[in-house]
Amino acid sequence: MSVFKKLFGSKKKEEDIDPSHDNLDRKYLPDLKQHIDEKFTLQFAENGGKFLYCLDFDEVGTYLTEIIHENNWSNKKAYVLKEEFKEKFKKFDINFSTDINETDFFFTTCEFLVASNGSILISSNQIAEKKLSEFPANFVVFATTSQLVENISEGLHGIKARNKSKIPSNITTIKHFKISEEKNFLSYGSSAKNLYLLLLEDL
Repeated sequence: MSVFKKLFGSKKKEEDIDPSHDNLDRKYLPDLKQHIDEKFTLQFAENGGKFLYCLDFDEVGTYLTEIIHENNWSNKKAYVLKEEFKEKFKKFDINFSTDINETDFFFTTCEFLVASNGSILISSNQIAEKKLSEFPANFVVFATTSQLVENISEGLHGIKARNKSKIPSNITTIKHFKISEEKNFLSYGSSAKNLYLLLLEDL
């Protein structure tokens, strides 16, 4: 079962759970591999990211509206690079712009969600040839649970498989989601973003 379903509401009744599992002597069992979605959730939160789990697309819109209101972005503009992405979300209360200089947050998809380090894998499909430092400090990322991968290598294989005719360039990860003026060697060279993840269940 997806950890998101466990956290946000499982339909399973208590009487359906076999109590004998709790009586197993676990020292004789191999360590169970941590669920990929659970691993991502823990790592992503540790990195300072904020995610909202959505059961359907209407819930995505509800949470998106709440994010905009919470940050007083109602009269601000969202930077988007893809017209089809703008079309997908046109029914929601968002002011879009393709001029990065007049926007307060970047609204985008991603390639994959990397469980091993809780990062967001993106490429030129999302950010063209721009550097992360050129983007607004605030990111809102829309993704689905089917985009979860174990590690970066698996994500790179996925990008290659989905883009056989032309592999995208400018592939990078975002994994620092706490904006701070204080720098240390762990964050050197990174571009921290205040990032919200709208995660839609599609499995």
